[in-house]
Amino acid sequence: MLMQTHESRLEALRKELRRQELDGFVVPISDEHMSEYVGEYAQRLHWLTGFEGSAGAAALLNDEAAIFVDGRYTAQVRDQVDGKLFQYKSVPADNMGEWLGQNAEEGARIAYDPWLHTRGWAQKLAATLAKYGVELVEAPDNPIDHIWEDQPQPSAAPAFLQDDALAGQTSADKRAAIAEWLKAEGLDGTVISALDSVAWLLNIRGEDVARTPVALSYVVVNQDGTADWFIDPRKVPEEVSRKLGNAVRIRQRSGFEGVLRSEYGGRRIAVDPERTVAAVFQALEAGRAETVEAMDPAVLPKAIKNETEIAGQRASQARDGAAVANFLHWISVEAPKGAVDELSAAEKLQDCREACGDLRDLSFDTISGSGPNGANPHYRVNENTNRTLEPNSVYLVDSGGQYPDGTTDITRTVWIGPDAPPAEVKDRFTRVLKGHIALDRQIFPAGTSGAQLDTLARQYLWMAGVDYGHGTGHGVGSFLAVHEGPQRISKPRGGQAGTDQELFAGMILSNEPGYYKPSAFGIRIENLILVEPRAIEGAEGDYFGFETLTLVPIDRNLVDVSLLREEEIAWWNDYHAKVHECLAPQLEGDARVWLDEACKAL
Repeated sequence: MLMQTHESRLEALRKELRRQELDGFVVPISDEHMSEYVGEYAQRLHWLTGFEGSAGAAALLNDEAAIFVDGRYTAQVRDQVDGKLFQYKSVPADNMGEWLGQNAEEGARIAYDPWLHTRGWAQKLAATLAKYGVELVEAPDNPIDHIWEDQPQPSAAPAFLQDDALAGQTSADKRAAIAEWLKAEGLDGTVISALDSVAWLLNIRGEDVARTPVALSYVVVNQDGTADWFIDPRKVPEEVSRKLGNAVRIRQRSGFEGVLRSEYGGRRIAVDPERTVAAVFQALEAGRAETVEAMDPAVLPKAIKNETEIAGQRASQARDGAAVANFLHWISVEAPKGAVDELSAAEKLQDCREACGDLRDLSFDTISGSGPNGANPHYRVNENTNRTLEPNSVYLVDSGGQYPDGTTDITRTVWIGPDAPPAEVKDRFTRVLKGHIALDRQIFPAGTSGAQLDTLARQYLWMAGVDYGHGTGHGVGSFLAVHEGPQRISKPRGGQAGTDQELFAGMILSNEPGYYKPSAFGIRIENLILVEPRAIEGAEGDYFGFETLTLVPIDRNLVDVSLLREEEIAWWNDYHAKVHECLAPQLEGDARVWLDEACKAL
């Protein structure tokens, strides 16, 4: 009989833990590849708790349980998770290890699944628990998988080729570059388990994870440039195996752990400690391989786009921009009538993207937030939360598309008339805009990290005594993950991946400062930007700046022009001239008239 409530699921999990002689268990949002977005089969935290966010974890003991999320999900977790079953905990203020240690009995055995966590995470948790006389142990089998009766199976969708003409480089060339690195470092091979790295390396894509075109698989690249691709062979069409050739051996994914234990003894194998689960290290070391911690060698080359990928990104942005512009025109006409809600708006935006051609998927679930819902930066609309875009309110829409030549991500905040926006809304919007412009215009020397640029986007909000709780920018893939490392623009936080990463020409990031007034409204302006070299006469060293890739009007109704400096007005006018030049040939009729007005100089 299927368990229908989260309470009954929690009780069944505790019963299973007792059967396995365990006193507690940690449930993350994760899969065997440390993915941000996971397949339905791996949605264990959602199944157990109802939480739909993309980051978080639950910890449970015999008589207590807690769910740990960061500030992005403070409101969402309370809406979706029963507070009678799970205590709400906010990270980093609340520490899971401390909570478990303080609430577990001395001598308790807390379990984790080594296929869902990194080795560093497990070592840190084990050390914290040891202070309380509590032991961290591996679960022999994931307890949730024993009780989740209707758990979906991993996707059986076939992998498909990413044309070399879109990739800009062959898989053989990419593997050869990694082989040279292996030789230089005295390594025999490297395990690549991040799904977007596997896809980039082999020039393949898949449909195994919603919103991210990847195929569930691993790759081991050898020093001679050959590779072993661990994937269900039924998912590899003949054209894919033929294109990869004999240098890529297709092996059964289910046999991956056994191969790690049996075939790499005495060899030095590089493994990325941030992107690889603990079980991979354990399997290699059990087979007497020497593991060497090193960043996945596909990560930086994947982040630094080649000229072909950059051209594809510009082309996809132009099409996507026309789709979003058509949508914003539609909103401007229909929303003031009071007949549009968050769900219908998101559906219309997807229709506009599909009409522009070549849309393969959205790049993430559209954030369509009206009024107070927009104050949740990672809001996800459903039938229960759906609101009408009421006249005289703020509407925030964050969305993106997956195209064969690029991945897009854009946020626009618009005022739903007919009256003029309140002074407070215009002030906050204009401060967000000023920060957005400051980052976009910045020139910086080689060696600069995203953390060093983050303050530029926050400065005008800080002057008003306000801030936003998310990062300012993330990396973006090329028909891959919409959130791609290693680069990011964010406040420096101890140990947070990417904040210290040097920015290189060819990297793509988002520029998305915001402001959120709880229970009232949210504001965010997001464009994608490309790091590019900047020639400066007399410069002492190499310098970089940003090319703005996203070309869609920003709502002029929300701008308080009196707060803008001359150079900021010049940026606005120059940006909208480019928007008009790109989009005008793609729009017709009333949408073209709307564009003409939206792109007028301030």
